[in-house]
Amino acid sequence: MTKSSVLRTLLAKNELIRAPGVYDGITARLVEQAGFPVVYMTGAGTSMSLGYPDLGLITQTEMVANASVISRTVDGPVIADADTGYGNEINVTRTVNEYERAGVSAIHIEDQVSPKRCGHLDGKELIPLDEYLAKIRAAVAARRDPDFVIIARTDANAVTGFDDALERANAALAAGADVAFVEAAKDMEQLVAIPKQVKGPCLLNVVVGGKTPDLNMVDAEEMGYRIAILPSMLTATIFNACDKVLDELNRSHQPPSSVGMSVGDRFKRFHSDYWNELRTKFQTPSS
Repeated sequence: MTKSSVLRTLLAKNELIRAPGVYDGITARLVEQAGFPVVYMTGAGTSMSLGYPDLGLITQTEMVANASVISRTVDGPVIADADTGYGNEINVTRTVNEYERAGVSAIHIEDQVSPKRCGHLDGKELIPLDEYLAKIRAAVAARRDPDFVIIARTDANAVTGFDDALERANAALAAGADVAFVEAAKDMEQLVAIPKQVKGPCLLNVVVGGKTPDLNMVDAEEMGYRIAILPSMLTATIFNACDKVLDELNRSHQPPSSVGMSVGDRFKRFHSDYWNELRTKFQTPSS
């Protein structure tokens, strides 16, 4: 099975797909080794890993390059942020083609103007609905693998209201999108209503410190969500861990203890045994 067909199979089950957010090979490998069958390439995490905030400053080429690294690191499907599709219908067409070549199994495209803003920041602006639907149709037509999943994201809830967000989500599904992504639900009432009023599979975005209330994954599944992405879970944790150890070094002048995972053990997480075997595998034995 291809990675995209694996994702389609998972979507067909009555189980929530939990996809922690990753932004490089390290986080992708850790998520896979923790037992999660799907990873999510976070746009915010990618932006920050390149030294920028999530304000639409990262190009399609940079995003696809990072998606390629993540896809080659894990054996399972990758869902990736594709922002606004990086232009109009012709740009969206290339975007789909490039993400497919990178080994990604699904992307989400949103209805913000470019440059966009993180979905949990204020000050977002939307493109007209007809322009958004044209992008969705272009994305659907552009995919070469019919199992490649097109996720339609709308940020309307924070701009034009909840009813418009639902209308846009349903219109995107009618235009051919496979999954609807209503960004930044404001309260539990909206969280419950989305999978009931959207006429297709729904994605939930779980952002640490975001606008959406915290929600247990079991509850999200019972509400009817099919995918939950957790884009900021690892980045927020990494921020806290790094701040703590750096502060400790500043205060005590003592580096972290060497007790624990060794250098060799860390490399084994990335299959160093396989690569070390190749060092001598093809050499001719001495006579």
